Amino acid sequence: MWDIIGQDRAVALLTQSLAGGTASHAYLFTGPEHVGKTRLAVLLAQALNCTGAEPPCGQCPACKKIQHGSHADVQLIGLTQKDEGAEYKVIRIEQVEEIQHDANLPPFEGRNKVFIIEQAELLSQEGANRFLKTLEEPPPNVTFVLLTVNERLLPETVVSRCLRLELQPVPHDVIAGWLVENRKVPPEKADLLARLSHGCPGWALTAADDESILAQRDEEMAALRALLDAAVEARFAWAAKLASGFTQDRRAVYAVLDRWRDYWRDIMLLKLGRRDMITNGDRLDEIAKIAASCRLDQARDYLNAIERCAGQLRRNVNPRLALEVLVLDIPLPGGGKTDGPPVRAAVT
Repeated sequence: MWDIIGQDRAVALLTQSLAGGTASHAYLFTGPEHVGKTRLAVLLAQALNCTGAEPPCGQCPACKKIQHGSHADVQLIGLTQKDEGAEYKVIRIEQVEEIQHDANLPPFEGRNKVFIIEQAELLSQEGANRFLKTLEEPPPNVTFVLLTVNERLLPETVVSRCLRLELQPVPHDVIAGWLVENRKVPPEKADLLARLSHGCPGWALTAADDESILAQRDEEMAALRALLDAAVEARFAWAAKLASGFTQDRRAVYAVLDRWRDYWRDIMLLKLGRRDMITNGDRLDEIAKIAASCRLDQARDYLNAIERCAGQLRRNVNPRLALEVLVLDIPLPGGGKTDGPPVRAAVT
């Protein structure tokens, strides 16, 4: 059973190719984080090695081993622990060389060897060039599955040798319905998780199982809401605290900006009368009060300011300065902004 949420088109293509004996030796699964790329790759590995009547059955010894990550012929490759902590993250050429060595050995306990490469866009240039040789002359009974959120960062020569499958965000009602039916999540909470996931069911499933995720989100949202009423000193203190962790965990900072973006997008949507489209449904009353006190152009301009700040951080602008500009740009009721030093020119 292809137990994956909302990716019927990709599943249909894979099942047809497997049934017709036309499966590719290399796939590229592209799509946002948590949309289901790794899950689909694992299901493909199960289907290629399944001994049941309708692969992937999920019940045979091969399927169970692959699901638990203990099958000798299925490898999940990604960043090493050492690379996870590095400022510039890459999948090193040594890892590619290990893949090449293992790929040239016959399967040990299954029919096919499957190598799943997470965050394939992080392949070093040297590693990608070395890997290209294997893609051009693949060993028999070996399948490579590359997963990426941004295929443009991969060499075109690598992309062109893979069968590309794009996994699309899943409609929020599909995610919410699945959570209610299969995880017995209360409908109101399921709807909130589905909206917060932005079409990525992996995030919603994780948050449904781990209460700390929503608890952390509530803390972050409360801190962001407090900025609206905070003095300049408190805003700068928040910016400095967030900036101090940027080099250690950039993704956490981007996640905070994403929450702030969703918040102001909700304000704009309420101004436009689109209550049905807001993300933070559990904070509707709070957002409605803010929406009533600011203009539509303010909400739109501040959304642009958040995007501009995220772009500056990706270009390695001084994070504290970029975040200080962002908190100074927060609109005030009546159309004004907090008074502060003229720092915008330093970061644009």
